[in-house]
Amino acid sequence: MIIYIHGFASSGEGHKAKLFRKYYKNKNKKFMAPSLSYIPELAIQTLEEIIENTQEKISLMGSSLGGYYVTYLAQKYNLKAVLINPSVYPYITLQKTLGFMQSFYDGSRFEWKESYLEMLKKYEVQEPKQENFMLLLQKGDETLDYTEAANKFAKATLIIEEGGSHSFDNIERYFERTEVFLR
Repeated sequence: MIIYIHGFASSGEGHKAKLFRKYYKNKNKKFMAPSLSYIPELAIQTLEEIIENTQEKISLMGSSLGGYYVTYLAQKYNLKAVLINPSVYPYITLQKTLGFMQSFYDGSRFEWKESYLEMLKKYEVQEPKQENFMLLLQKGDETLDYTEAANKFAKATLIIEEGGSHSFDNIERYFERTEVFLR
């Protein structure tokens, strides 16, 4: 089963999640993209429960903040993972979002607090098991500095493209390649 983890203020109904869901459905393979709490401890707890209560082989995918969560979970459970423009230091990059935020999915509002930044620090992985990771990075990411992920995962499987965006433009081009990596 592939578990896709969405980014900050997103949901399991985001654009990439829908694309991957359709791809894996057409391949008759199990895929899930749960909508997670914006509170880091609750999001991680939910994902740990899913992983620990699933009997089959699991692989992970994550975008942005979801990539940060995936790094922690892949390391904890020794799973293969694909990171898409991942956040490497969300407790720094998400400082600018303190206060009230709006969900990209339904426009609902939530408060992003300093205590959540502190929670994120608990899930940092200092030395990820490089061979378990494939990264898809676009240099045109307007939200995160792609070099942070490229440096932290220097010995992982890296795909770095010119241009693009934080959403990772035209990700469909990599569906088969990510599927092969996650086997």
